[in-house]
Amino acid sequence: MKIILVAGARPNFMKVAPLWNQLTEMPDLFEPILVHTGQHYDDLMSEIFFRDLNLPRPHYELNVGSGSHAYQTAQIMMGFEEVLLLERPDWALVVGDVNSTLACGMDAAKLQIPVGHVEAGLRSWDRSMPEEINRRVVDTISDLLFAPSMQACENLRREGIEDHCIHFVGNVMIDSLMLLSPKADESRILDIYGLSVREYVFLTLHRVSNVDCPDTLAGIVSALQALRCPIAWPLHPRTRSRLSGFGFLHTLEMMGNVKLMDPVGYLDSLKLQKNAKFVMTDSGGLQEETTALGVPCLTLRENTERPETIDIGTNTLVGVCPERIVAEAESVLNGHYKSGRLPELWDGNTAERIVALL
Repeated sequence: MKIILVAGARPNFMKVAPLWNQLTEMPDLFEPILVHTGQHYDDLMSEIFFRDLNLPRPHYELNVGSGSHAYQTAQIMMGFEEVLLLERPDWALVVGDVNSTLACGMDAAKLQIPVGHVEAGLRSWDRSMPEEINRRVVDTISDLLFAPSMQACENLRREGIEDHCIHFVGNVMIDSLMLLSPKADESRILDIYGLSVREYVFLTLHRVSNVDCPDTLAGIVSALQALRCPIAWPLHPRTRSRLSGFGFLHTLEMMGNVKLMDPVGYLDSLKLQKNAKFVMTDSGGLQEETTALGVPCLTLRENTERPETIDIGTNTLVGVCPERIVAEAESVLNGHYKSGRLPELWDGNTAERIVALL
């Protein structure tokens, strides 16, 4: 069975790696083909993840680069269609909710190639988020929907997806986390930046709603100024560009408690999360990883497509009001936070269940 695995942006790589490992363990049954669309394309956003996750060089690299949603999606569709026509796979597996997920899923569906969507059924109910549009469309055109939670399964049923297409398999990102967590302990990122265990905050920020709005970004920066603790902040290229363009970058560089970093790889990110006092983020993946690691997480968004991290895990939705951010952060610093527990099937065996279904 010829299976195409699609990776486009850095959140995809941690989901693709366990699937690749499972498929390659059964060469008599599967011929996996790895496609990297190049949605995230530089070394710090892409190549380092391939190295950290022990992924091989992709069979196909589309090198689409950045651009508007329309331009990027169209470029991916044109490049991936050629791959599908050449390979004629039995299945196309797409993961997550980025533009590559949408473009490649649509290509395969129109060529009558079955589509499997890994991480199906997540809903923020906020259609201003590009990711929400992507995941809704991909779920509609997929033949197998691999859901990370029972709530995701229910979301799909409410939208009219037939039961035989929906499979509760668990969270594939946790497969990567459990496998590579010991290796992450070897990272020297804390020493490099002079960070002490449980004495700093790990921050990531990249969503359009946060970084493209000057007022919202100004509020978040003001909240950081009010916190009296070290803050480790790897800057997404988009975030760095907006901070610079809006005039906030210099302010941050002058703040003694904020350590601005280049984007970090998967192992360094895990090391920073595992040893932080708490995490502040607008990333979906970090909401899940902090729950798996038992680290408090404050999500700087008004909604989340991962409610189990709040209901069961260590996550708290705090929005972007500076006063709320500071109050919640100080509460955690004073020892008041959720202990959390692992949601169902976050056991490191999700890729095995997906491959068994295939």
